Amino acid sequence: MRAKLTSLFTAIAAAALMAACASTTTDGQTPAPVTGPGGSGKPGAVTTTPVKPVDVTGTAGSPEADPRVKQGPLAQRSIYYELDKFDVKDEYRGMVESHAKYLRDNPAARMLVQGNTDERGSREYNVGLGQRRADGVKRMLVLLGARDNQIESVSLGEEKPQAEGHNEEAWSKNRRSDMLYSGEF
Repeated sequence: MRAKLTSLFTAIAAAALMAACASTTTDGQTPAPVTGPGGSGKPGAVTTTPVKPVDVTGTAGSPEADPRVKQGPLAQRSIYYELDKFDVKDEYRGMVESHAKYLRDNPAARMLVQGNTDERGSREYNVGLGQRRADGVKRMLVLLGARDNQIESVSLGEEKPQAEGHNEEAWSKNRRSDMLYSGEF
């Protein structure tokens, strides 16, 4: 019995919905005629304009499709630090300025700054230091004109070493921040 009532209510609801969608007027009004552009009065006169093609691959205008990010100052992506430091040295200012200008001129571009440390120190300390390094680069990019929402900063701590080894030569290569554009991470 309950199933029959449910079916009946469903049928009534469907009929009501279809009646609400009907295109006939009930107040005696007639629909306005369709006219051409500018109200020319010619029924059905329609002009078309070409539609700009849409890039569905998502690569047009993206950094990975831009050859400038693979050469010159934009090809340099790593900033190196002294032991237990997170301030960006003056020697990297020009490189950071180049990336900030690129981001400023390309609002659709996105960047990930990864802060890294060497293996010394506790896991917690290294994650914190890596985050301060990444945040410092992001802050500098934003101060130089990039938009805050274009840049994400993360810490990898000691998890992504650039050089293997347990000496100063290897450690100095692992104390860094890496700048990656969308499509590279």
